[in-house]
Amino acid sequence: MEEILVKVSLPPRELELAEGLMLKEAEVREVLWRLERGEKLKAIARELGVDRKTIKRWRRVGGWYRQKRKRVCAMEAFGEFVTRRGPEVGWNGVVLYRELSMLGFSGSYRQVQRYIQPLRSQSRWAELATVRYETGPGEQAQIDFGQMTLWIGEKPERVHLFTFTLGYCRRIFCHAYHDERLNALIDGHERAFGHFGGSPLNCLYDNPRTLVIGRSEGKVLWHPVFEDFARYWGFTPRACQPYRAKTKGKVESGVKYIKRNALAGRRFGSWEALNEWLLTWCVTVADQRIHGTTHQKPIERFVSENLTPANRPAYRYERVRVRRVLADSLVSIAAARYSVPVQYVGKTVTVHESAADYQIFYDSRLIARHEKSARHRVVMDPEHYRGLIRRGKLSDPPSPPCWDPAYLALGEVSTRDLSVYERLSDFGGES
Repeated sequence: MEEILVKVSLPPRELELAEGLMLKEAEVREVLWRLERGEKLKAIARELGVDRKTIKRWRRVGGWYRQKRKRVCAMEAFGEFVTRRGPEVGWNGVVLYRELSMLGFSGSYRQVQRYIQPLRSQSRWAELATVRYETGPGEQAQIDFGQMTLWIGEKPERVHLFTFTLGYCRRIFCHAYHDERLNALIDGHERAFGHFGGSPLNCLYDNPRTLVIGRSEGKVLWHPVFEDFARYWGFTPRACQPYRAKTKGKVESGVKYIKRNALAGRRFGSWEALNEWLLTWCVTVADQRIHGTTHQKPIERFVSENLTPANRPAYRYERVRVRRVLADSLVSIAAARYSVPVQYVGKTVTVHESAADYQIFYDSRLIARHEKSARHRVVMDPEHYRGLIRRGKLSDPPSPPCWDPAYLALGEVSTRDLSVYERLSDFGGES
């Protein structure tokens, strides 16, 4: 008969001492084999000299294996330190091993790795997990920029997509800009307020450097111009916790939706054409879809949004720079160069920046206007160089000086026929 041994936990030591000496492995195998043959428990106990209670216990557990001592982990003595220090060093095993060695830990780096692995995994899940937060009508909007490269005209351009998403109804407004400067943010807000017909109570941002200049005692320090802009329109700006951009998940999803739906594979003849299409798409596509969370069309849900009416004049803000016109009749603005009329070379001019263009003034007189261009581009208006004298291969050769006194004193050099010099040479040879 084949013997089958099942490994189970060893009964408590106290029971063994109470019931007699612990059986050896061979004796346990003998007991179990006889029980399987159907022998009586009393007969087995009498023949083997084993207590009947011991036989009953081994029949109950069904097997035997050598009891192993519990291994003591060297890391357990430092568990509290690892739990507190781990998050501060990003659960970096090398750093923890070095610091534990300084505290007297004598184990290996591999031991530290095995110990912190489940703790690191638990920490990562805690960071990834979020709780969905829904806002009421007119309560909140989420604002962000998305970036992508699009063909505009005959060259690829880096486009910054200002995206404004209403939290309750999920309506989206999007406008494309050359950059993410304060002018673009202010202009984007006012375009969104005009599109929706009002403003929400709160606007949520992901700590952009353009708006958030720092934090003090847990309080966000906003750019003073933007803080004044928010007061002007009556909304409260709020910033996500640092490194927790998922707090504004609605607009994050909106940016991806715009890139993958509105702009996938598209090409535009100009920036104006791009923004016309974005506005059309927002109204005809984004507003009319069935939203995956609300299961309603955003335009239908917008009826209950209850925004604060936006019936004020546009906020007045211009950034003014002072520049000197270089010899090539260009001024440098935001890592790009723009032309002015050549008569202003060497002059000092002022540059007024709006969301879409630059206006260049000299003595309060407008001398040039340019749409914003990408960094490192050169924007030149041919009219600014009209009348400029250019010396080159195509110009007429310069006339010689006519009144050089030294030249006039010497007069013209006399010229003789070469035969004269030949005769003189022959005459000299005969002598």
